[in-house]
Amino acid sequence: MRLSDRLVAGRTIIELGLTQLRHTPGRTVLAIGGVVLAVLSVTLLAGLGIGVVETGQDTFDDSGLEIWVTGGPGAEATTDNEVVGTQTLTDEIRDHEGVSGVVGIAMHEIYVGPQPDETELTTTVGIEGSHSQFERADEIEDGAGILSRAVVVDPAIAERHDLTVGDPVYIGASPQTVEAFTVAEIGSYAQYTGTETVALQLGTLQRTTGTASADRASFVAVTVADDVDQEAVQADLQAAHPDYDVRSSDDQFAAMVTDQALVVASGVALVGLAVVGGIALTGNLFVLVAYQQRETLSALHALGLSRAFLAGLIGIQGALIGLLGGVVALLATPVLAAALNRLSTAVLGFERLVRTGLEIYVLGLAVALVVGTAVALGAGWYAGRAVTVTSVRT
Repeated sequence: MRLSDRLVAGRTIIELGLTQLRHTPGRTVLAIGGVVLAVLSVTLLAGLGIGVVETGQDTFDDSGLEIWVTGGPGAEATTDNEVVGTQTLTDEIRDHEGVSGVVGIAMHEIYVGPQPDETELTTTVGIEGSHSQFERADEIEDGAGILSRAVVVDPAIAERHDLTVGDPVYIGASPQTVEAFTVAEIGSYAQYTGTETVALQLGTLQRTTGTASADRASFVAVTVADDVDQEAVQADLQAAHPDYDVRSSDDQFAAMVTDQALVVASGVALVGLAVVGGIALTGNLFVLVAYQQRETLSALHALGLSRAFLAGLIGIQGALIGLLGGVVALLATPVLAAALNRLSTAVLGFERLVRTGLEIYVLGLAVALVVGTAVALGAGWYAGRAVTVTSVRT
């Protein structure tokens, strides 16, 4: 077929496709609505899957800590707080050139509640040093010295138990051993744990959990001076402390993500579910569109039009419906994502849990346009093979 004939045939297919869409406005609107739903399932679910992982990365980065020291002599993989002799280690690192700040951090699950008989197992972080929020409360005597009874309570926990600054809160390694502490501040330490967290002075948490004698911590976090090469400081610390793992912030996050395989799997599963679900919904939609036009296709086939022409007729309809539905869905995506993010902030405390970057919009448009057109062409080709003259309604 000559090029001019191909152009004429192509224009004819487009005109007939547009005519079919105009003559069945109800079906066209429903088809476009179906594409909108399919694309939104892709953009919002995929955006949620990406947001699950990236929210953890952002929270981790917001801590401002650049080098993480973990492990330790004789540490085992089953030990949560592997750093032993935290105070000695932090003193040694603090004297290192280029280091501007060092803090030992421990993490435990202990019982916390507004009353001694209303405690629940809660993630708790112990922070080394004399932070101002740990000084605004009574103190307790311990073999290791004076320890603070102050506690920083996560906003979600404070709201759930109606706690405010100055209120008593009961904390202990078991429900039977809880002691009264004082809420010194309502604040979040979720950047260390990724969940609702109560914060205590490190020594206080060690005393509560019985780990004070070994001075155990989960890791030692280091801040580097602004004008110092972070990689050089990291390499020097690793050489000075070969029994420990000295990691950058990115490496530490990657290690923590590896330990939280369920979170990563959830994010990946959401993205996969979005793509597969969107493709399946779009495919079923255009198969239905082709099926509803079987009588028209039979009539055109009886007039001598080829099966390729009929496939192209359905394909162009698929492309047009996919384009219109895709554009509407992409325009609606940021509005719906913003609404979902407001909901997640209010309910879960996480901002921007649904993230819709350029790649999300490209993926959604690809499902609407590329997949829709391909499925429509296939459905049209199959319908062209199936039609016969006798299937035309008389």
